[in-house]
Amino acid sequence: MFTGIIETVATIADIVQDGSNLHLEMICPITTELRVDQSIAHNGVCLTIVAINGTSYKVTAVAETLAKTDLGNWRKGDMVNIERALKVGDRLDGHFVQGHVDTVATCIEKKTLDGSWLYRFCFPAAYAALVIEKGSICINGVSLTVFNVGKDEFTVTIIPYTYTHTNFQALEEGHTVNVEFDVLGKYLLRKESLMAE
Repeated sequence: MFTGIIETVATIADIVQDGSNLHLEMICPITTELRVDQSIAHNGVCLTIVAINGTSYKVTAVAETLAKTDLGNWRKGDMVNIERALKVGDRLDGHFVQGHVDTVATCIEKKTLDGSWLYRFCFPAAYAALVIEKGSICINGVSLTVFNVGKDEFTVTIIPYTYTHTNFQALEEGHTVNVEFDVLGKYLLRKESLMAE
């Protein structure tokens, strides 16, 4: 379980295709604090550390993960938002995030405002019921509030701290992002679906 509050940014050092799996080597400022078998959110994707070597560590993404996320678009040198799992007793500063990406969205507008940045995203309309005005959403692992919600698009605003401390600074129009919708909304939608049957 995560909160969507990014701890640091890692850099992709190497990517190796191995059958249907993808092995990623990450260089990260907190590598010395990590351990093998630990779950870490990478741009919102929960991946398990399989090896540690000095300042770098390795994770593996399987076919299901690659199909549901934008990991297949990652390249050496890309910045990746990193969050360690929530500890019992920690403050929940964002919202409940599972690290289970639902879909990929595309940035269709980036606008610099006076002290903040506005991003508009387009996403598959099949998920429209899971996006509500002023609701929570997780984009590349970052807990955000959505507004100007449409059938297949929504908008978020990024404050300077978030812009500086995440990979939103490298996000441009046409780029894809990982999206996880609020888990509470998913359960409610499932309940309504079952009751309607």
